[in-house]
Amino acid sequence: MNDWLHTLANWLEAGQPAVVVTVVRADGSTPREAGATMLVGRASIVDTIGGGHLEWLASTTARELLVDGGAPRLMRFALGASLGQCCGGVVWLALERIGVAEADVWRTRAEAVAAGGTLQRRLLSGDEGSLWSLSDADPGRGEPAQFWSDGGHWQFEQQVASERFPVIVFGAGHVGEAIIHALAPLGAQITWVDTRDDIFPAAVPEGVFTVNTDIPTTEIYDAPAGSYFLVLTHDHSLDFSLCEAIFTRHDFAFFGLIGSRTKRASFEHRLIARGLPTERLPDMTCPIGIPGIDSKQPGAIALSVAAQLLQVREARQAVARAARPVAITPFLLSGARP
Repeated sequence: MNDWLHTLANWLEAGQPAVVVTVVRADGSTPREAGATMLVGRASIVDTIGGGHLEWLASTTARELLVDGGAPRLMRFALGASLGQCCGGVVWLALERIGVAEADVWRTRAEAVAAGGTLQRRLLSGDEGSLWSLSDADPGRGEPAQFWSDGGHWQFEQQVASERFPVIVFGAGHVGEAIIHALAPLGAQITWVDTRDDIFPAAVPEGVFTVNTDIPTTEIYDAPAGSYFLVLTHDHSLDFSLCEAIFTRHDFAFFGLIGSRTKRASFEHRLIARGLPTERLPDMTCPIGIPGIDSKQPGAIALSVAAQLLQVREARQAVARAARPVAITPFLLSGARP
């Protein structure tokens, strides 16, 4: 989720260098995708490139790089019997040491990405380090990581952007709280809304912003395009008002309403009476959650809803990737720098 940027800045500011371990290419069946990044420090590891013997070897090499220094390294692993793994794919890793003298610039980069910017990286074989630059370019216009090689020279390019997706949750009851805790580790940027005073817990997960308001519909109108709306308040009348407001928008990624099929039928009848075109009714998901999970326990509902939102998000990402034009970048076989 690229939260490693803030961790890296924190480590550097505390006087601790780090090694950035990045999957630059993944062929076949592999535990992580190209662009996946792990931080290795003297005594800590943050995030993962897939675990197992692969990660152990990468971490060992990273700690050697921490001590000895030197240029970035490229490592290739076949995920077969020699590694005690049976994925069958092939993974290339780039390992690059980041020194504490760069603390300020990495804090700037982390904050820029959190604010919606894109960090672009370019690393060529033989270079002493990556060329990093900040950009306002839309990261959706290219692949997050691309790797080329002619067998001798190689080139790696990466775009690092915030992967958090906007979720607006109405209702701070038991189910709402369980959903918050299920979604937060998955990269959701959550706005948690309720009309009741003193309803929110004292501590909320990172990426969650609480809003106590008498006019919750404002959060609907102010939400960014592509938002995921979940309506699960303590009041059916409030639920209906929120549904009406959500239907004034045509740019949301998901709209879920907690409740039974009976509740859905009642709301549909009222919405049509208020002038909603019938063809828009499928835009509302009710009941919420993936099929096959019928438990009414808040934790079970939360896991089911989180899985449903991830299904929608990954489907939207797949469609976006399929729609991108293919960019052909010729590799510099001579090894010359442009």
